[in-house]
Amino acid sequence: MTEDQEAELESESATDDVEEDVEQEESEEEPSGLQAGEFVKIAYTARTVEGDQLVDTTDPEVAEEEGVDTEEREFGPRTIVLGEGHIFDDVEDAVIGGEVGDEGDVTVPAEDAFGEYDNDAVETISADKIDEDDRYPGAHVHIDGRHGYISTIVGGRARVDFNHPLAGEDVEYNYEVLEVVDDRAQQAAGLFEMYLDVEPELHIETDEVEEEVLVESEDDEADEDAEPEYETEVVEKETLYVESTPQLTMNQQWMFSKQQIAQDVIDKVGVDRVIVQEVIDGMGGMGMPGMMGGMGGMGGGEADLEAALEDADVDADEIVDELEAEADDE
Repeated sequence: MTEDQEAELESESATDDVEEDVEQEESEEEPSGLQAGEFVKIAYTARTVEGDQLVDTTDPEVAEEEGVDTEEREFGPRTIVLGEGHIFDDVEDAVIGGEVGDEGDVTVPAEDAFGEYDNDAVETISADKIDEDDRYPGAHVHIDGRHGYISTIVGGRARVDFNHPLAGEDVEYNYEVLEVVDDRAQQAAGLFEMYLDVEPELHIETDEVEEEVLVESEDDEADEDAEPEYETEVVEKETLYVESTPQLTMNQQWMFSKQQIAQDVIDKVGVDRVIVQEVIDGMGGMGMPGMMGGMGGMGGGEADLEAALEDADVDADEIVDELEAEADDE
């Protein structure tokens, strides 16, 4: 082989190496389509494969047709975070990598949905452990921290099934991806709705807040027993303001898990803090009610005062004369 041929082979080899590097860089680029961590709005209806029993839906018409109480919950597309287990893993796998507008059907096997049916989870217990009002077949009960339902009850013994009511059922999940949710206030509202079935009024503001900051000095390092010193600094904090409503404050999930829910919203939406505030609207100038047995409020004016004095059989002129006489005596 001549020197020219060797040079040509080396050149071709170098070109191949460059092309391989380019292909590798392209393969290492960020994957296309929807990815874990993105907020998306999704519409869905899930039913059992056998029996076509409704499991869940975002469609108000489907809910109404199935006789679901639409007053307890608002039905509409849900905002979820992909990769966070907000929907079944099999459905997430179908959505991730796709695009807005995608729709499809996914069958979730029982073991990945509500679990296989466990015969050992059906137990016979004393009826004394069950409230008298719940001693009938089909009643949902809580026994020793577990939720179940009564399958049969005879005399003083009850057969309680602690399986999930949908255990052993494959689930058919029909979905459509409607949009990517980029607005952070909408993201927060979607998380609240997902956790609580309540979407409160909320907004995000940047506030200036005074904060105590630890002062570090060389003297502190030399003296381990020295008291820590703090100074006040004004810092900016992004605050999510949530309006407190009766629907929110009386929500049991919120009552028992508000710290965890708020922390999850902080982490996922990227705000510094959450403030839940009660808003009291004015009553249109109605004023405070009277506190003197029917005399009325003090904002009623001279006419109301004169009427009250007349009802009490008091002469206003006499009162004025007495007050002036006392002033002269002083």
